[in-house]
Parts: sequence; C-alpha cells; structure tokens
Amino acid sequence: MSSLLAAPPRIGNILVDRGYVTAEQLQQALEYQKSAGRQKLLGEILVELGFCTEDQVVEALAIAYGVPYAKLEARLHDPRTLELISRDYIEKNLVFPLFCVRDVLTVAVTEPANLFLVDELERLTGKRVQIVATSAKDIRRMISTLPDASVFVLDDIIDADQTSEITLIEEAIEDLGDLEEMSDQSPVIRLVNYIIAQAVKEGASDIHIEPAERCVRVRHRIDGRLYKALEVPLHLIGAITSRIKIMASLDISERRLPQDGRIHVMLDGRKIDLRISTFPAARGEKTVIRVLDTRNVSLNLRELGFAEDVLETLLRNIRAPNGIILVTGPTGSGKSTTLYACLNEISDMHNNVCTVEDPIEYHLPLVNQFQVQEKIGLTFSKALRTLLRQDPDVIMVGEVRDEETARTAIQAALTGHLVFSTLHTNDAPSAITRLINMGIDAYLISAALNLVLAQRLARRICPKCRQSFEPTRQMRRALERLGFDMPQYYRGVGCRRCRNTGYTGRLGIHETLEINDDLRDAIVAQEPVTHLRQIGLRSGMVTLKHDGLRKAREGLTTVDEVLQLVGCVQEWASALSGADRETGSDSAMGSSASDS
Repeated sequence: MSSLLAAPPRIGNILVDRGYVTAEQLQQALEYQKSAGRQKLLGEILVELGFCTEDQVVEALAIAYGVPYAKLEARLHDPRTLELISRDYIEKNLVFPLFCVRDVLTVAVTEPANLFLVDELERLTGKRVQIVATSAKDIRRMISTLPDASVFVLDDIIDADQTSEITLIEEAIEDLGDLEEMSDQSPVIRLVNYIIAQAVKEGASDIHIEPAERCVRVRHRIDGRLYKALEVPLHLIGAITSRIKIMASLDISERRLPQDGRIHVMLDGRKIDLRISTFPAARGEKTVIRVLDTRNVSLNLRELGFAEDVLETLLRNIRAPNGIILVTGPTGSGKSTTLYACLNEISDMHNNVCTVEDPIEYHLPLVNQFQVQEKIGLTFSKALRTLLRQDPDVIMVGEVRDEETARTAIQAALTGHLVFSTLHTNDAPSAITRLINMGIDAYLISAALNLVLAQRLARRICPKCRQSFEPTRQMRRALERLGFDMPQYYRGVGCRRCRNTGYTGRLGIHETLEINDDLRDAIVAQEPVTHLRQIGLRSGMVTLKHDGLRKAREGLTTVDEVLQLVGCVQEWASALSGADRETGSDSAMGSSASDS
C-alpha cells in the first residue's frame, strides 16, 4: 500500500475527527505499531485490523496535505489525456490523468506528499499539474478499463458540415511520402473517425467507401440495404484509405493487391471491432468495413424471432448428446448469430464448449474460442483435428468449406460430440446434397446429421408507422393460390425513424429439416433434393415461405419482403397472373349478368 508510506503523524486524528475510527481503535493501532517487529505505517495497520478502509485513509491523507480527494469514475476521465502520459508510466507509477483545462492537467495519485513525482509529471507533459488523491485500487481499476494500444478511441470527430476542415487537405498527392503524411493529418483522422462513428450510430452493418467519377462516395448497409451517407472530394480517397490501412496495420505502399485487416475502436466507452477489406478499382482503392457492434446483437435464442414450433425443434436438437446441426443461408443471413445464441444457451461449467472460427466475431463466457490462422497453416480442418484432443463436449466450426473439414466434423459427431457449423446453401434439403457433392459418403451424413436450419433476415415493419391496409383483390387471390390466407395486411408508410422506408430492424425467417428415419433412408439411397423436400414436408418441415408469410400475417414484415427473400418471385408472378385472369373472369361474369 504505497499510498500510505508518507502518512503524516496526524492522520490518526483526522480519521477520528471524521468518525472513521474511534479513539480506542486508534490507540490500539498505535500500540500495535510500537510492538511490531518491523516498520509498519499507521494507515496500513488501521486497514489491516479492519478499523477503516483504504479509501478512508487516502481521504485523510488528502486532508492532511491540502489536496482534493477523488473517487475515480469513468466520467471523470478524458481519453485524450492518454496522449500526454503513456500507459507504461501510468502502470509503473500508479498515477492516472483525468482531464486538462487551460494547460492545467489534473492527475490522480496515491502519494500526495511525493513532490518529485509532480515535478516529473510537469516535465513529462509540459503542463502545469494539479493532483488529487485516490486509492491504489481505484487507479488499478481505471487502468483495467483503458483500451489496448491497438484500440483507437474515436473521440475526435469532424462535423460533416465543416467543409473548411476538409479543404485544408484537398490537394494532389505527388508520392507515397505525401500520402503517408497526409493520412496522418488531423482533418483526415477526424473525417475517418466521423465516417465510422456515424455508421455505428445508425446501426450499419457495413461501410462502403468507394471512389466515384467526381467524389468519394460513402454508403452504409442498414437492414440489408445500402444508403448514401456522405460524399467527399475525390482527392481524399488516397488519404482516407491510407488512414484506414494504418489503423488496421496494413501496407499503405501496396495499392495493387487486395488486403484484409482488423481494427479495434472505442466509441462512447464501448469496444467495437471492424473488419477491413480493400480492393483496387479504376479510380483508387475501394474499402469495405464490416462493423461488429455487440450492442446491436442479441445472443438469446428467444429474442431472435423464432416461431414457437421452430424454437422447440431447435432447443430439442441443441441438447442432444451428439450429432451435427447445420445452419445454412447466404452471407449476411445471421447464421453466426444463431450459432452463438445456441452455444450461449447450452454453455455452462459442466460442458467443455469449443469453437474454431475465422474470425472470432463475439466473445462468449464459458466458451473456448480459437482463431484460424491460414497464413501459418492453421486451417479449419487442422484446428478441428487438434481440438478433438482437447476433450470437447460441444464443438462449433465456423464454416464447412471443404471435404476435409466436413469429414472431420462428421467423425467428431460420430464419436460422441455435438457439432455446430454453417454451410452456404439456399434451403435446408440442399445442405445434404452439398455434403454429398463435397465427397462425403451418404451413409456417414445419414448417421451424423441431426438438424438443418435454413434462414434469412427479413426487414421488420417499422412499429412507429405500421398501418393495416386493404390489398387488391388480385393480391388476395394470388396468396390464396399459394395456399396462404391473410386476414389482415400490414405495411410501413414511412417516417423519420425508418428513413421513410417503412422498415426498421430485421427478424429471422427459418426453415427446419429434422432428420428422421425416412430421411436417413432417403439420404443413404442418395435421393434427389426434390424427394428429400417432399419427405421433409410430410414429416412437418417448416419452410422459409411458410414461416415468412405467417410472420407477415402477424404484422412483423410484409408479403413482398418475404417472397423476394425466399426466391418466390416467379411463383408470385405466376400466382398474380392467374389471379388476374380469375379477377377478369369474375368481372366479365358480373357484367354479363347485369346485361341480362
């Protein structure tokens, strides 16, 4: 407890005056101090005997030396002060910079009597230093909240209307040295910070930074659709790209080849991961940033929009002792989120749950997560084989990409492990034929596979502007031809909250194919996918179209959104055409009846 080493003689009186200890306790501590064989300070003894707390001793120290006492909180700390004092110095000397006002830097210290430390801080920072006293545990707690050196704090943000800041750097870049220097200028840093912060604020999943003919166009993908967010001068494309590359530790001199990287940023006190991809284009490099913001993601299965029958089937299968559960769908359909929610549901102290991912998107408690490193030869299949020697109960493989990974995953399922993974197919029955096409024996698939869950993400009707409406007779007839009855129709009319789109947020629509004995026989016989689908339907398989349309009936999404997502556009067009003929026929009958 170094903060107590310089405790003045009257600290005991201060503690008594403030009611933190009694006179009897103080006397007992003084007697203990005299009898102690080694040198021990009064404050340490009082804390050791349990008469008061370390915070109370530090508060008494602050009074004794005439400095303020502070109980440290995150809101007292300005992250920009970390530019003045390095983290190594903070940890070594147990000091913590709080804020700087008019060249006066306020620093929390544990030793208010250490004048040499104050002088050193003033020389180090070039500021006049004002100290406040705090406990060592408070400083250690604040240090634990600091971002790593690789985490960028997005606190300095340019306003989109501050064009004067941007024009300061509107000049041609002559060579790489100019590019590197320009990307490190404050306006460029602030502009990149603004682009990222604005995307996070709007809940974007991706940021597209692309050179157009006369400008740099920035677009956000929100709820699966791209929207224009910003346009800046074309001259800035090199500086913006280089700044992003510097943040992601990529090679700014390489502009001919694609590059991938990752950035950790801190915004509003929370960490956000960004995945970076650059690709050379005709007018400069295009950059796409995937935003992984855990605040916008629920890992609770019951909050992901599952219908009751689908959820019941899924919960039954994720509690099975062994077998494979596959989640299929296109990129961006929420497969990883569903898998994480499944693991979150079953992970506990009694299970060894392990994952192999590329990359690790969200960190889960009680789950051992491993990152694939393709560059050093740690592929999915190799990591999975090694993982089987780690005594796992449950394994999650980020993606089945090749025959070797698929074969190892099936072998793991057949030897008593529960395996989760993803596959890129359009529907659930197609996952079986995809595995066969990979070269996996049909009898192994039949023995190992438990459940295939196909999913899509449909845009949710904005609750603020949702209204019921009366559809056309043709639309009603078309849905009837598809075998679905809709007593009530809903849509969003558009408002500020949903950017006049009528949609805000997304929900999952799902297809479940639970493998039963009939399906296992059909798989071994290598029946075509149409036959597999027919067997699944007879066994109660919930299809994407059925699940989507019943959510449209509940007013969660729209019929158009569902039919477009599940690939029923041609079927819908045919149904509309048939309904149109029926409507026309009805009209003709009505007119002839009136004529007669």
